[in-house]
Amino acid sequence: MTLFDALAQQAKACAALGSPFMERMLPFLAEVWPAGSSLDAAVQAFEGDIGPSGHSLPLRLASGLHALVLTQQDPELIAAYPPNDVSDNVLKSVLASALSRHEAFLIQWITSPPQTNEVRRSAVLIAGAHALVHRSEVTQVHLSELGASAGLNLMFEQYALTAGDTRLGPENAALTLAPDWSGPTPVTAPFTVTDRRGVDLNPLDPHTPDHALRLRAYLWADQAHRVALTDAAIQVNRAHVDQSDAVDWLEGRLADAPQGRMHLIYHTVAWQYFPPERQATGTALIEAAGAQATSETPLAWLRMEADGTARGAAVTARLWPGNHHIDLGRADFHGRWVDWADDPT
Repeated sequence: MTLFDALAQQAKACAALGSPFMERMLPFLAEVWPAGSSLDAAVQAFEGDIGPSGHSLPLRLASGLHALVLTQQDPELIAAYPPNDVSDNVLKSVLASALSRHEAFLIQWITSPPQTNEVRRSAVLIAGAHALVHRSEVTQVHLSELGASAGLNLMFEQYALTAGDTRLGPENAALTLAPDWSGPTPVTAPFTVTDRRGVDLNPLDPHTPDHALRLRAYLWADQAHRVALTDAAIQVNRAHVDQSDAVDWLEGRLADAPQGRMHLIYHTVAWQYFPPERQATGTALIEAAGAQATSETPLAWLRMEADGTARGAAVTARLWPGNHHIDLGRADFHGRWVDWADDPT
């Protein structure tokens, strides 16, 4: 796949996820791309798929430009970015200048893979946790998140969810999520998180300015509401994310699971990035631990992951003892909508 193909493919994906600016801007990058430059050589050095399913070079480049805007390094770029609006010719001219003027910055920026922590995915975590607590009747919960990034979704019980006429979450919630909800309203089963911890190959500390910048830069410039939610989540974040291989980490986490609590393992759009052999090992570890679960020490596995169908991600769970397979519904990858299927009544 060429960079131009990757930019076009990413533009379509961004359009489907509600970003007209990214849909417009990414093809312009292809038009003004500085062929033969040092930046071009840095991009060409990537091996394998550089598109949205691989290295995601379009998102790396776009986030680098957004970082320049957020750090106020380029007044011309700021003037051309939302909420401002300029003509196509002006935007292309500004992009061309930025690619040249900030070449060294962009070469360094794209060396790191995309890092997002989409807080709106917590909508299905909130509803899913309530569904699993309702079934297990164990109200003390021990959280383990795989692919946790900066840990913002490790704080999901501190957020509120509005689903139809139902509201889940604390009265003084750090933020409120209100996706387009269809299907049954989620069951209410109050619980307390007694421990939370996550793992990521490259964890970010949202309280470090450079890491917070990376989180914000990967949000799209015309989606200010995502920035506001991320900022609110950062303010209350106190989760710890370990740097490790997720499956190796999970083995120790399972061994140390406390008695008298439900151990909730979960991940959102992360499992697909694990190599197949790691997926197989992780599944075997969870299933072995599930076989040892009791009514006093239940084990739950909550997943929001792509399953090859055209509409969003599948939201599923497994619960032990009993190895129950639960279809909870489907959700938009960015949490804009939820088609809930769970009705335990």
